[in-house]
Amino acid sequence: MALTSADLGDGTYRNPVLDADWSDPDLLCVGDDFYLTASSFGRVPGLPLLHSRDLVNWTLVGHALQLLEPARDFRKPRHDCGVWAPSLRHHDDRFWIFWGDPDHGIFQVNAPEIRGPWTRPHLVKEGKGLIDACPLWDEETGEAYLVHAWAKSRAGVKNRLTGHRMRPDGTGLLDEGKVIIDADRIPGWFTLEGPKAYRHDGWFWIFAPAGGVETGWQGAFRSRGFFGPYEERVVLEQGDTEVNGPHQGGWVRTRAGEDWFAHFQQRGPYGRVVHLQPMRWGDGGTSRSWGSPRSSEAESGGEAESGEGWPVIGDEGVPVAVHRKPRLPPQPPSVPATDDDFPGGRFGRQWQWTANPHDGWATQHSGDGLRLSCVRTVDAHDLRRLPNVLTQRLPGTPATVEVELRLDSEEPGARAGLAVLGDAFSWIGLQREADGSVRLVHRFAESVAEHERDAAHPREAPEGRARLWIESGAGARCRFSYDVGGGRQPSGQVFAATPWRWVGALLGLFALAPVGGGHAGAASFTQFRITSSFR
Repeated sequence: MALTSADLGDGTYRNPVLDADWSDPDLLCVGDDFYLTASSFGRVPGLPLLHSRDLVNWTLVGHALQLLEPARDFRKPRHDCGVWAPSLRHHDDRFWIFWGDPDHGIFQVNAPEIRGPWTRPHLVKEGKGLIDACPLWDEETGEAYLVHAWAKSRAGVKNRLTGHRMRPDGTGLLDEGKVIIDADRIPGWFTLEGPKAYRHDGWFWIFAPAGGVETGWQGAFRSRGFFGPYEERVVLEQGDTEVNGPHQGGWVRTRAGEDWFAHFQQRGPYGRVVHLQPMRWGDGGTSRSWGSPRSSEAESGGEAESGEGWPVIGDEGVPVAVHRKPRLPPQPPSVPATDDDFPGGRFGRQWQWTANPHDGWATQHSGDGLRLSCVRTVDAHDLRRLPNVLTQRLPGTPATVEVELRLDSEEPGARAGLAVLGDAFSWIGLQREADGSVRLVHRFAESVAEHERDAAHPREAPEGRARLWIESGAGARCRFSYDVGGGRQPSGQVFAATPWRWVGALLGLFALAPVGGGHAGAASFTQFRITSSFR
């Protein structure tokens, strides 16, 4: 059974609506269409672009970023660097995506259509620790603004949001910036990040999470002026649900006037899966204000000035598990693609390299099947260091992954396989021996290990072919198996997939050869499939 949609087919949906690592989602409504992007960190192409007509059924339609820049810094994997927490906007008949690279600064790309062509990355503000950038164009005044958070690992500070005036064309900032929300001055708040800025009902709004991705909450802030003072309110928290976090996301209003909020939940090796919450505007209630002489609830008299009110997300502030779908035209069930027959040697949009790619890693040809060059490398003992691993997301529910492999390279030591990659990794595949024979090998490395080692005894693969399987069960516990001509056989012990810090585990296809430079033949992959084991 193929991976299933969150659409339950009876007018309701089940969370998460995207059950894989679509980290730090932001979404947008343009006409009858909804678009979503997410963090891609050090993988290429980056900035995935998803499309939906009902906010529940999504397809992957492309990427906005073809190479990470500066290119020299992403020649090798930097798994948790690169693109952090992008913001997707539509302004002046163009699509815009802003993001923070914690080591370089704030970038943006833009395009006339969601499928492009997208501009090359433009550096809006250079600096260390500038993350989670979001632009805001005030259609009433013509002013443009930008808000961002801080990464303490690079800047030495966090828990605050900085605002800037921005050039209306998005090419640069007009001031040095001002701290518009300092959560150190809000009792109980810590690790404020991921801001998304909006203009609504006469207020400037900033939706931003705090408290950390594992245990935090979603906050909302409002002010009559972009630079403050802001009042705050907790608008979504875990409560008695199983949705830890819940963490940053974006608000969208449909053409029918319904409000919805998409956010992520951190799920260990599965990464950050995406939930969809109903949203409405409630009464003003009580709130506190930061940035004015009267900054506490007691000092400000308790109840704040209210317009349409505050956002009420989920079921009165806690996440929903199952809910009525948005009132939008019915859509066929869909999920982002996973399977691939590699027509003409081309791979689908779901695949990403672990660093900026080089010509020749994958070659096109007249038939079907992915032909990967066995790239010579001194890092053949550790897949985590290789830029030429083609990856896609590990499904968030139990699933079986399978692929057919043929090792064509005659180079001794050449190998190719199917992997689960994270801080630890395990792979199963084929290796050419010094005597010219081919063996089925299964190897792994723990998170602290610098070299892989055997997970099972090597077996002969007399025709240089193998069918490979990984069964991912509850908790991303993976069982490996193979068929080299005598039927399917289990291999090794259960391997528990791990994240790369906060990046979810990945499925990977690779081909390599030890030592030296250049290519040493190729390996071919066919009929890649992921089928659901979820019940």
